[in-house]
Amino acid sequence: MDHLADVKKFARKPLNEAAFAGMTKSYALVMGKPDTRFVACSDPAELERVRENFLKKKLGLKTADLDATIKATCEHMKSDNTKSRLTFYYLLAEHYGKLALFVKK
Repeated sequence: MDHLADVKKFARKPLNEAAFAGMTKSYALVMGKPDTRFVACSDPAELERVRENFLKKKLGLKTADLDATIKATCEHMKSDNTKSRLTFYYLLAEHYGKLALFVKK
């Protein structure tokens, strides 16, 4: 899978290459495993993991709209049956203005 092309396909703004590179490095192990490579939007437990582990723990978010944003991201990517976790996370970080967290200094 070409992760860069996938992110460019779904991103709402021009690609932040530094953030993409940081996310690629941060999530290399996750992306290497078949059972964690994709986000299953039809699995409530999976969506809870995205909310708790990525949005709350990694991005430090506490807002009430987290579930709605996850649902909107699922809807935005509905044309893709295999929703790349890297793309999904990039879109969420982009939405909340948190891509800078992944830029290596």
